Amino acid sequence: MLFLIVGVVYERRHTREISEYGGLMRAMPVLTIVFFFTALSSMGMPGLNGFVGEFSILKGAFAMSLNWAIWCAVGIALGAAYLIWLFQRTMLGETSEKNAKLPDLSWREIAVFAPLIVWAFWIGLYPKPFFQVLERPAAAIVECVHNGCPASFSAATPDAAIAAASALDK
Repeated sequence: MLFLIVGVVYERRHTREISEYGGLMRAMPVLTIVFFFTALSSMGMPGLNGFVGEFSILKGAFAMSLNWAIWCAVGIALGAAYLIWLFQRTMLGETSEKNAKLPDLSWREIAVFAPLIVWAFWIGLYPKPFFQVLERPAAAIVECVHNGCPASFSAATPDAAIAAASALDK
């Protein structure tokens, strides 16, 4: 979702320089709220989709190697620090003259972001349906990594991955 927020702000200012932004919270309060939830999700805040993903990755990394788990945790911490810094530099502080008159999100843009935010909470609070969908393709990939892939394996489609996993079972 962060790339959508970057796109919205870029379309209004036509610059990607972080130093050109600042104080957007005053000019664009709805965008600030959307960015805040997106940043929290990307940081892995409990109750949001990023937590489920990061926890799953850390659990898998720890099962394989403590060193990998530590490096993953360091990466998560650095990513969170960057997002906090980005939020502070773009949304907080003094509003420049160029940013003061920027229009906030339109109803159309809110209609795009609202389901994504709801989806982030849904995955964060009840990830079971998503894990069920991913279970078989992920198992096929893991099987392929551990035992070698048959020639029929193709990552182009999930059906091919499932077929390849079935071929390995035989």
